[in-house]
Amino acid sequence: MDRRNLLISTLGATALAGGAMTEAKERRPAPATDYYELRAYTLPDRAKRERLEGFLADAAVPALRRLGFGPVGVFREREESDTPTLYVLLTSDAPDRLLNVNALLEADATFRKAGAAFLDLPSGDPPYTRYDSSILAAFTGMPRLEVPAGAKANRPRVLELRTYESHSERAHLKKVEMFNTGEIGLFRRTGLTPVFFGRALAGPRMPHLTYMLAFNDMADHDRSWAAFASHPEWKKMSTTPGFTDKEIVSNIRRVFLVPAPGSQI
Repeated sequence: MDRRNLLISTLGATALAGGAMTEAKERRPAPATDYYELRAYTLPDRAKRERLEGFLADAAVPALRRLGFGPVGVFREREESDTPTLYVLLTSDAPDRLLNVNALLEADATFRKAGAAFLDLPSGDPPYTRYDSSILAAFTGMPRLEVPAGAKANRPRVLELRTYESHSERAHLKKVEMFNTGEIGLFRRTGLTPVFFGRALAGPRMPHLTYMLAFNDMADHDRSWAAFASHPEWKKMSTTPGFTDKEIVSNIRRVFLVPAPGSQI
């Protein structure tokens, strides 16, 4: 083979190898991203809340685990009213399965048998008043849910659930960007322990984002938030034009929760 043909052959092999590498990169699965469904069940009294908790712990959560969902969080309000709310967080890396979770549960014979007493309640004794639901996509800055250390060790813990509403989609995305590019990292450095961050794809009060933090107790909560609020990096970040609350956040809601029976979080 002469020099010219050798060069052409070498270049061709290199191009083929490069093409194969590109094709392999295209086939390589993207990093897993969690999707969440956050449900808030409104109940007429505490007895109904306890009944729902029993159904979730004995029938629903075990079935969800068999079906590949998880971690699953079940939470009651830390300071409960006479008409309590029970929160349920479902986790999956397959959004289509998350959207079809009710049908998947209904097809599970073990679930139907274990939950029959609850599932077959008559209209005169409804299982709950109603529930609201939001479908969330994990942030790029925290693509997977992180089970708090207190849950792994089965220790008492307090969960803070925060929802930030914005006046427009552009403002909402700017707040998501703020978390992804600096705020989540600063949370960790100042003792705030994230469980998940999610951007709402569907649900009430759009657009909004929701996140959860875990604490040992309320003293730990107060100490960690004080460290964050006084940090020079936060003071700079929160006063940067385009990132101020006045520009991108229209309302903040928060609720303090504790794990209910069957919760994996």
